Amino acid sequence: MSDKTILKALRGEVQKVPPIWMMRQAGRYLPEYRATRAEAGDFLSLCYNSDLAAEVTLQPIRRFGFDAAILFADILLLPQALGADLWFVTGEGPRLSTITSADDFSGLATKDDIHDTLAPVYETVRILSRELPRETTLIGFAGAPWTVATYMIAGRGTKDQGPAHALREGNVALFEKIIDLLTEATIEYLDQQIRAGAEVVKIFDSWAGSLKGEAFGKYAVEPARRITSELKTRHPGIPVIGFPREAGEGYIGFHAKTGVDCVALDDSVTPEWGAANVQKDGCVQGNMASRHMVTGGQALIDEVRHIRQAFSKGPHIFNLGHGITPDADPDNVSLMIETLRETV
Repeated sequence: MSDKTILKALRGEVQKVPPIWMMRQAGRYLPEYRATRAEAGDFLSLCYNSDLAAEVTLQPIRRFGFDAAILFADILLLPQALGADLWFVTGEGPRLSTITSADDFSGLATKDDIHDTLAPVYETVRILSRELPRETTLIGFAGAPWTVATYMIAGRGTKDQGPAHALREGNVALFEKIIDLLTEATIEYLDQQIRAGAEVVKIFDSWAGSLKGEAFGKYAVEPARRITSELKTRHPGIPVIGFPREAGEGYIGFHAKTGVDCVALDDSVTPEWGAANVQKDGCVQGNMASRHMVTGGQALIDEVRHIRQAFSKGPHIFNLGHGITPDADPDNVSLMIETLRETV
């Protein structure tokens, strides 16, 4: 049994000081990241350069001593590996060729054809499994099928995921083919990350909150259950973190319905609500608002202590409720960690 603090929390152990890592902890708020990205030339080149991707993954570990490192990659590498065109527009974000018809779908690759494109990602994991400090847990990840599908259908991020909802309602057969392909491909992608050395995997469903009622069960819960079940069949004991962001009441029962070991909470719910309704079923992760990494000060200190106390009676991994933003101050990250680890 590993004594790594993240793995202890995922096994359900309550720790006096919860382990900590941070979504997007390798990113634009760090000057060393910006320098490495400039060396790579562009974002996708950085993702596919195993040495540089490993370097930016290691940078926040060196600087802050987080308890976990998360593989540096992007959720949209998987649709690219399936044959979608992918590029990034400066200041605007990702763009993809759209999948909105049966003909578009028929042009995609199969789940078994993704690995040549994604081989550099697996190599990044192998490098990290060698280079990380012994006490640091390595987390792999993928986007959840619904969230990735919203980008593939719209060709970009959208405020309300409207194009994906329109296809779901107007051509359910095609929509479900996309979800099924992404579910199967995600299993293969995460399987290879685990084989390369990932000790935990996380499923990011960033747009889960726009699925309501039965649709949440069919397209957020069920794909997460299928992915988790198959990974645990292939790799008994592998911990899985699920993050159905802004799920609200959908967070309740998510452990049991999907089989994940930990549910990550965004900051739209209070820690007290999360402890009462979600942590009672297992480990939770979260959930400090990202704005504190910008504003800092006593409000940051108070919120760290508040979250730590609220989740102190169950297994907890401290994190933000979403990714750190580019305008964050690294000194505030240090303050967050120092406060969390202060003598209690």
